[in-house]
Amino acid sequence: MKKGIVLILITIFLAQCSTVPITGRKRLDLVNDSEALPASFAQYKDFLEENKKSKDVEKTKQIKDIGKRISEAVDRFMRANKMSKEADSYKWEFNLIEDKTVNAWCLPGGKVVFYTGILPICDNEDGIAAVMGHEVAHAFARHGQERMSQAMAQQGLSAAVAYRTKDDENANVWNLVYGVGSQVGMLKYSRTHESEADKLGLIFMIMAGYNGKEAAEVWVRMSAKSAKSKQPEILSTHPSNESRIKELKAYLPEAVVLAKKFNAAQIVK
Repeated sequence: MKKGIVLILITIFLAQCSTVPITGRKRLDLVNDSEALPASFAQYKDFLEENKKSKDVEKTKQIKDIGKRISEAVDRFMRANKMSKEADSYKWEFNLIEDKTVNAWCLPGGKVVFYTGILPICDNEDGIAAVMGHEVAHAFARHGQERMSQAMAQQGLSAAVAYRTKDDENANVWNLVYGVGSQVGMLKYSRTHESEADKLGLIFMIMAGYNGKEAAEVWVRMSAKSAKSKQPEILSTHPSNESRIKELKAYLPEAVVLAKKFNAAQIVK
């Protein structure tokens, strides 16, 4: 009896999995975009109303322009690979917030925020593109929705009940995963998600015409800044700076090949 129940649960779990394009990683997928994205967009809107946008016209334009180029590359990829419906669900938006925090983040559906505090680490246009590609990749790979799915699974919420009941318990799960507070470390993605976003972001920035070598250099500068506050990688949700530098440099040749392949496929179609 117990064995039968376990098999049923495994079957249900596998049925609720999907595949991340390009990387091929299997992900838990219990959340419908039609139900998740409106909440994401609403929280982004609230955040912008409660926080100060940068008055630096030139830097703001740079963030928006780079975001536009990279998101357009992603959009072309999706439409060239039979993902037009998913592409239509994204509402890309890029804003620069006046804040010394060294951070950037992206909510599901393509809502991106850069803090002015991360710009010195980016240092240049390609550096901004590297961070932007990483954040766009989180949205592309549906990491936020996957975290929501994982949270629901951990709390024992079924896929059938999860969003459709709109109950307080599900609201609490949403706030746990996506809550936008005064300390926006934002989505604390797993090391798997971060590494995947690094690789996908590297491909996307190259597809958009930026220098992929700068992705590793961003983390060289980040490492220099955070040297005094370094913590063991095992205690962090993020890979260590050293790991990211090594992995980005090692993956760059493959990313260049894939970027050319995907851009060529888009031209053909």
